[in-house]
Amino acid sequence: MAGLHFLLVPLVAQGHIIPMVDLARLLAGRGARVTVVTTPVNAARNRAVVESARRAGLDVEIAEIAFPGPGHGLPEGLENMDLLTEREHFQPFFQAAWSMDAPLEEYVRSLPRRPDCLIADSCNPWTAEVCARHGIPRLVLHCPSTYFLLAMHSLSKHGVHERVADELETFEVPDFPVPAVANKATFRGFFQWPGAEGFQRDVAEAEATADGLLFNTFRDIEGVFIDRYAAALGRKTWAIGPTCASGGLDADSRASRGNRPDVDASLFVSWLDARPPSSVLYISFGSLAHLPAKQVIELGRGLEASERPFVWAIKEANSNADVQAWLAEGFEERVKDRGLLVRGWAPQVTILSHPAVGGFLTHCGWNAALEAIAHGVPVLTWPNFSDQFSSERLLVDVLDVGVRSGVQVPAMFLPKEAEGVQVTSVGVGKAVAELMDEGPKGTARRARAKDLAAKAKAAMEEGGSSYADLTDMIHHVTVLGGKKGHEVDTTSARAMPSILH
Repeated sequence: MAGLHFLLVPLVAQGHIIPMVDLARLLAGRGARVTVVTTPVNAARNRAVVESARRAGLDVEIAEIAFPGPGHGLPEGLENMDLLTEREHFQPFFQAAWSMDAPLEEYVRSLPRRPDCLIADSCNPWTAEVCARHGIPRLVLHCPSTYFLLAMHSLSKHGVHERVADELETFEVPDFPVPAVANKATFRGFFQWPGAEGFQRDVAEAEATADGLLFNTFRDIEGVFIDRYAAALGRKTWAIGPTCASGGLDADSRASRGNRPDVDASLFVSWLDARPPSSVLYISFGSLAHLPAKQVIELGRGLEASERPFVWAIKEANSNADVQAWLAEGFEERVKDRGLLVRGWAPQVTILSHPAVGGFLTHCGWNAALEAIAHGVPVLTWPNFSDQFSSERLLVDVLDVGVRSGVQVPAMFLPKEAEGVQVTSVGVGKAVAELMDEGPKGTARRARAKDLAAKAKAAMEEGGSSYADLTDMIHHVTVLGGKKGHEVDTTSARAMPSILH
């Protein structure tokens, strides 16, 4: 293990950077040197966590490389998916991300010694050629659940998407460990849009040629899906999560995980301290999803009518004039004794780890799902797109730690007259009441959530399944390094990108 150097290359999106930085801390905790390679905007967002790790004696650093967005018609500084505000920027953004191979290669050439391993996000297949040219072993980190990965593999293998024409026509996922009835609208992969066939092909080829696959999950919640996916692909795999349960962060770094919060974390803590245990509902839809204005208003009315305390990360308050006008009508004043609104990024782990929080209304992004599981908080599911509907099925149907809000499809598939509303204020109230129920069903759900939290913690500790898988992965990299040898490449070095310590 001594002397191993890992390069970690996340996709430039919050839900992908956060687990990669967590993994950097885990590897450094085992004695490795770890460099997270990302762009200047994303480096700045994650500086606090990296500095905390370094203060703790961990050899973690961030290397900045350029994001070639302007060359693809994007504004300067648009370096993260959560900064996308125009639909026409979506495809150019990924084209720019796919062009990061040149700055990555420049960085690799600048190093005095070849890295022992590069761990790339599954959405960064462009790293494959860089690794091949320099003889660097390459692992792929998958950020969604293995439930989702296996389902998408089965649908592709059996040609279901090709046979089903209507986006809303239901089908059963074939050759799947548990019953799963869905439609194309709710079982859609990351690069399944017209013109993205090349992206899909690159991702599949990069996965097929990788030296192994990593999953941010643990066997107690996804063991059967992990085993079936590994068998289907015939690849070496490791489940090394939930990375959010790795611990070791001080309070400030925990609050800054992913980005600096828009409100001081101490405000949340003092506000929650004044509430009874398990009484507060936390609401957040992640970094990418934006609800239509009328749906935001229906949600707010439902929360108001519920008469339960809540913390709501309402980023639409900064970007939607209709939501701003509704808030100006006095919503905050009416709920001021039991409602706390955050206009932007909230310190999610700080909030979920507080004993006053008893429920989490979530978009079901996999990071959010794992954070809820790791902290023993039952969820109210409100998926928006992509793998989020799969996460909902896992949380509600398999693990039985969630309640459905009533969302059926991504908003784009709703009839125009719905104006983006899938859950009325009455529906919100009913779902909140069911989640926060103190009767036998609610008590049993909370007990299951607490049990999974204990298992998540145990998985990450020495003797746990994820700890053992990380150990085996490190051994695998050591063996690969022995086979390929250590080459020194200084003759073609170019200017060293800036390193943030």
